[in-house]
Amino acid sequence: MTVLAVQRRLAVPDSWPPTLVVVVDTEEEFDWTAPFDPASTAVANIACQPLAQRIFDAHGVVPTYVVDYPVAAAPAAAAVLRGFAEAGRCEIGAHLHPWVNPPWDNQPAAGPVDVFHSYPGNLPPALERDKLSVLTRAIEAGFGCRPVVYKAGRYGVGPATAGILCDLGYGVDVSVVPHTDFSADGGPDFTALPAGPFTIVPELIELPLSVHFVGALAGAGGFFYPLLTSRPVRCLPGIAARLGLLERLRLTPEGHALDDMRRQTRAALARGTRLFMLTYHSSSLLPGATSYVRSAAGRDRFLATLDAYCRDFLGMFGGRASTVAAVAAALQGAPCARGRDVP
Repeated sequence: MTVLAVQRRLAVPDSWPPTLVVVVDTEEEFDWTAPFDPASTAVANIACQPLAQRIFDAHGVVPTYVVDYPVAAAPAAAAVLRGFAEAGRCEIGAHLHPWVNPPWDNQPAAGPVDVFHSYPGNLPPALERDKLSVLTRAIEAGFGCRPVVYKAGRYGVGPATAGILCDLGYGVDVSVVPHTDFSADGGPDFTALPAGPFTIVPELIELPLSVHFVGALAGAGGFFYPLLTSRPVRCLPGIAARLGLLERLRLTPEGHALDDMRRQTRAALARGTRLFMLTYHSSSLLPGATSYVRSAAGRDRFLATLDAYCRDFLGMFGGRASTVAAVAAALQGAPCARGRDVP
């Protein structure tokens, strides 16, 4: 089911150099293969974030940390990111994991806890609103500003999400994963949505993640890739990639080598793409917390990939770095939206 309506597509001006924004899903560490557990709220990974932040600082990149409730509610964790934000080294957004996010302050998480309801847009609208309201207040309390950028946990926007975001003062959503369908376990289907920015309602802009096709059939990837993945023979996408025909790549160092990220960027630039969003999970900086980084050596390789890609984007590809809020504002022709200070 497609859950967002496109009100107006937004053209990235041809005059823009290639522009990179970075969004970090900033969250608790938990076993991604286990049932969702409201008690899994450890945030030891936040102490590791200076490792990547130093790379961003060196390249003049200002990431957006989209923060979920366990991070916002942990004073020590919030202090790490607040220090970055107060120095102008990052921006803070919101990230809703409903299974660890209470519906009101100082109460245990409420609502069903299962795969279907791990997508926050599948919650009853009143509960989705309550959880996002609690998260917004927690971020205000922990960081001293109100977030304007939102990313749904598991990319799980729903039919009521846009209205809730507008009511709570959000101006940008970054939940859409182009060319991707999560409906097999109840999530959203994004395959009919644009890969570039668009408005959902006049007050809310969507900046999708960077997902691009490479290979001989890349120009028609939106047509051919669903055909490959809909077949019962699950190896078809892998065969197409090995033959150099078609491969879907997401711009992230998680599960992608530096060469993958370079190939994706070159292919997207060749087709006129000017806006790129690099993403990863904060927990990947804690060895063993995700399947992407299992050891300290693996983390070193992860950070080296991040460093090299930022260097390549700004040098080899002639790009520049910006922020989610600044890009959204520029595309809408308005001053950069900022979170309101908390009295």
